[in-house]
Amino acid sequence: MQKQVSIQVKPQDAEDSTALTKIIAETIGEKHSNITGFQKIKQSIDARSSRQIWINLTLLVFANEPFKYNAPRTIHFKDVTKAKHKVIIVGAGPCGLFAALQLLELGIQPIILERGKDVRARRRDLAALNKTGVVNPESNYCFGEGGAGTYSDGKLYTRSNKRGDIHRILHLFVQFGAEEKIIYEAHPHIGTNKLPQIMTAMRETINGMGGIFLFEQKVTDLLIENNTILGVKTNSANNFYADAVILATGHSARDIFKLLDSKKIKIEAKPFALGVRIEHQQTLIDSVQYHLPQSKDIVRENYLPPASYSLVEQVNGRGVFSFCMCPGGIIAPAATNANELVVNGWSPSKRNNPYSNSGMVVSVEEADALKYFKNLKNIPECFESIPVASIKEQPNTALLLIYFQEAIERLSFTAGGGGFVAPAQRMIDFCEGKTSTSLPDCSYLPGLNTSNLSDVLPPFILQTLQKGFQQFGKKMRGFYTNDAVVVATESRTSSPVKIPRDATNLQHPEIKNLYPCGEGAGYAGGIVSAAMDGERVAKKIAEILLAI
Repeated sequence: MQKQVSIQVKPQDAEDSTALTKIIAETIGEKHSNITGFQKIKQSIDARSSRQIWINLTLLVFANEPFKYNAPRTIHFKDVTKAKHKVIIVGAGPCGLFAALQLLELGIQPIILERGKDVRARRRDLAALNKTGVVNPESNYCFGEGGAGTYSDGKLYTRSNKRGDIHRILHLFVQFGAEEKIIYEAHPHIGTNKLPQIMTAMRETINGMGGIFLFEQKVTDLLIENNTILGVKTNSANNFYADAVILATGHSARDIFKLLDSKKIKIEAKPFALGVRIEHQQTLIDSVQYHLPQSKDIVRENYLPPASYSLVEQVNGRGVFSFCMCPGGIIAPAATNANELVVNGWSPSKRNNPYSNSGMVVSVEEADALKYFKNLKNIPECFESIPVASIKEQPNTALLLIYFQEAIERLSFTAGGGGFVAPAQRMIDFCEGKTSTSLPDCSYLPGLNTSNLSDVLPPFILQTLQKGFQQFGKKMRGFYTNDAVVVATESRTSSPVKIPRDATNLQHPEIKNLYPCGEGAGYAGGIVSAAMDGERVAKKIAEILLAI
């Protein structure tokens, strides 16, 4: 007999096969000895009760017949060395990589052009950024093999079931080296320490099956004739030609957005979110979420993972919410330019660092950015190259929210004092408008500078965050504390630009064979949704090229 069983067990029993077998037998009315095996299908934590934390499990149970392990699916790829059709993919993030793998499966040769470096060389550039405050604009936390997700946590949770096959994406990650538990966990996570090996394995497969994977090839122009894209030009002065071009550049490729705008190729300003990153001690978040006494001497049991949270609030009709929460994580400098400061967060697979951090961001609309620039009486010196005067005269630019994003990042860099030192305040000081006299220890390696973040954040963001934090403190006992530190600026939450595409053929409405794709084009928000969009576009290209 095979039977799907849903049970609720104590955390200490969830990883104990003997205890689970006994509970399963009691649940289905079978003898313990008749249970030949089981396999996890779903697993989640239920910590709502202050009396007992539960693990919800859905299992495929075998009784009175041999246990048969259902292995993760294996996807096979074709050798495309001599393929008739070629597709250029601009960017080697999850969108570009999964598009390439899908093309291999369908018999089309992918040519991946990545502006940054491979994961190993990229790691050295990240070390330099953290230790010396020097950023490589082409190789950093946003650019390079694997994209922004590789060195910024590796969360695989998404709600976008309609965009594609989530399970296929997770199974592919397992095929390339991820742990099988990501298939059944409610909030799967790979970890920044393990993603590089997975990205390398994907690249080796793409190369081994005849795909072309090139690093330090930054696209500088699009080769277009008669409103049809023929290929691209890169910084190496090489021209690459193909049957189609997938733009999978990620949310920080401002040069591509500006290139499209300069060539009069339609793009649109897209609302995004901007704010700060906030860090607590992980023991505090554990005590709040797991209903433990708030004491440094009391820690969660080893069978429970570091606790996370998800918070959202409406403040005067404007949304403020947590973003990319990293339990047991680290705050990292995610800037792509020398005079702009951006912070992000990541966690290793074990999430075993002593801090917990999360983005706390506020929704930003075009009207907000326009009002901000129009109200500037004295243009800060650091706004050099931001066309404030022309924005005031011609506010309908598609680049408006990019300029707004750049402006706040430059103010943050200036307030930090340089070297990617970040401006920061204690949480209650932030909410009360006080400059902190000291700052708590923090995971952010370049260091913190005590600052009043009212000098960085526009009033509508500052005031919304202040009220939001106070409301969050009412929802989470102990969250609102001066032992927490607020670090500016979290600004790369999503793309501030959308590149339009036809809903049927997924091509740009003005340029034939140009396929905007993934997070940078405004069609995804995270690793899994970006991967699914990459696959979707690749399938559509194959449908057109191969008439399948």
